Amino acid sequence: MYLSRTLTAAIAAASFLVPATAFAEWVPEGPITLQIGFGSGGATDTIGRAIATAMEESTGWDVIVENKPGGGGIAMFSSLVREDADGTTLGMGVTIPTLMNLATRGDTLPFKADSFDYLATIVLAPLALVAPADAPYDNVEELVTWSQNNGGALIGFDADPQAMIMRAINKSSNAGFELVSNQSGAEIIQGLLGNQFQAGFGAGAHIQYIESGDLKMLAVATQSRQGYSPDTESFVEQGFPYSVEPYFYIAAPDGLEDEAKEALAAALDDAINSSGMTDMISNIMQATPTNLGPQGTEDKLVNGLADISALLAASKE
Repeated sequence: MYLSRTLTAAIAAASFLVPATAFAEWVPEGPITLQIGFGSGGATDTIGRAIATAMEESTGWDVIVENKPGGGGIAMFSSLVREDADGTTLGMGVTIPTLMNLATRGDTLPFKADSFDYLATIVLAPLALVAPADAPYDNVEELVTWSQNNGGALIGFDADPQAMIMRAINKSSNAGFELVSNQSGAEIIQGLLGNQFQAGFGAGAHIQYIESGDLKMLAVATQSRQGYSPDTESFVEQGFPYSVEPYFYIAAPDGLEDEAKEALAAALDDAINSSGMTDMISNIMQATPTNLGPQGTEDKLVNGLADISALLAASKE
């Protein structure tokens, strides 16, 4: 219900706040379909539908949203790779599920990291390791020492890459972490507030509790620091060479004409950076839009595969 209300408000806002932009002369031959690799009602769906509406407003194109859930976006990208590269079919996913599948079973998938024309990133989920505010440790090294001296520490996670980071640290430092799987970030937050976990991962839901003083930051899991806690170092900065970069992104089948790619990238950039999208992403994820553009998006997927593969190897028992 909350996401539905947010979506309605975001679409209404985007309808009035997307600036007019001069695009390349290319126009799609018919409606554009934006395929979303997740089900309806979630954050990815909400953001994707708002982007589609914002694109319509700025270009006059007809943009249709189609949900194609399955495998964290893998089902959608498996069909997208077979579509014509005419600019009328786009796909929206999240980097980490894509990269995890490519790293663990890439030989069974019908696509590779370089099988698409990448157009834009939308937002980087603010993934971080957090702890109760009164915990007797303030960074990862101190958490490791506490765990070693107290028979282990319970660490909440809700996605495999989070667990991989902590397994890699366990392997290199004999920390004694015990990893506890959760269904959602909200469940992890409740476990931290109830002192059931010594630390856990947050992907946005934790920020309000950092600001209220109920939780504190131990490390950011992305490669760069995050604006809401600029003094918190990343795992990498703290001497643990692991990171996870969960970008929401948009791609098209490989082989777009240059004018089509330029026009689509420009339309997406306008939509992503509109005031309406900025407000909506802030409300849903407590983050700001981050569009790396076509080349930056491609780099995150191609280079990110090497990073995930290295993390996977480091985390194996």
